[in-house]
Amino acid sequence: MRVSAYIKKWFPAFALPTFLAFILAFIVPFGMGLYLSFTKFRTVNDAQWTGVSNYVAALTDGSFLNSLWFSVRFTVISVITVNVFAFALAMLLTKAIRGTNLFRAVFFLPNLIGGIVLGYVWNLILTGILKALFAQDLTYSATYGFVGLVILVNWQMIGYMMVIYIAGFQNIPGDVMEAADIDGAAFWPKLFRVTIPMMAGSITICTFLTLSNCLKMFDQNLALTSGAPNNETEGLALNIYRTFYLLRNQQGVAQAKAVIFFVFVAVVAFFQLRATRSQEVDA
Repeated sequence: MRVSAYIKKWFPAFALPTFLAFILAFIVPFGMGLYLSFTKFRTVNDAQWTGVSNYVAALTDGSFLNSLWFSVRFTVISVITVNVFAFALAMLLTKAIRGTNLFRAVFFLPNLIGGIVLGYVWNLILTGILKALFAQDLTYSATYGFVGLVILVNWQMIGYMMVIYIAGFQNIPGDVMEAADIDGAAFWPKLFRVTIPMMAGSITICTFLTLSNCLKMFDQNLALTSGAPNNETEGLALNIYRTFYLLRNQQGVAQAKAVIFFVFVAVVAFFQLRATRSQEVDA
């Protein structure tokens, strides 16, 4: 029996467990969450249909809109800084220098630490620095919290993105770079006209990962600033969490916010992938 025919024959049997797990772990909970966003409930069994009132309440909630704006600003800055530094480190660590494997491991290690732990550790570090320099703590100003979150996320994610970029650099054909060197291409023209276009696939992946992770950031936000001062450093995920667990009879509104959050992240990710993949095709 040919391999392709064998695969076609047994594919349903091997795909069925994964398909069932996907339905039970994603489709069913998502459908229930979508339904609950149109209800008022305290438990799943006492849900009462309220129509679009939860969505109206969510979209007119000033704290939710402020969290949206904060998440957008934070994501834009973090996506740029993480990818620029990770790309630069990957370029440096693919050179023939001693200790590259050690440096790769060191830069990757922060990605293995949980967000809650990182948040508390960086809270201690940054608060100590601010108290020593200005006699203030991290929650004194929203600017401090914003910058602190950017630093934390960069420290955590740069190493992971660096590994992906290193794989991209290693897949660039050597004859292409040699041809650019023979033609006398300077560093910057070679970087923007040869290296970056050849790295378009890695850039697409890293941009998508940093974009989605920064928009969905929760544990780092909770541990580092917890939204202080006055919820000015509160991201979307943290706002939804507080609406659901800390506000009375607002579970339906929180669920509506979660659906809006999902749609927002999905739309942004879709357009990002479409934009970066178009460059990948052109490359």
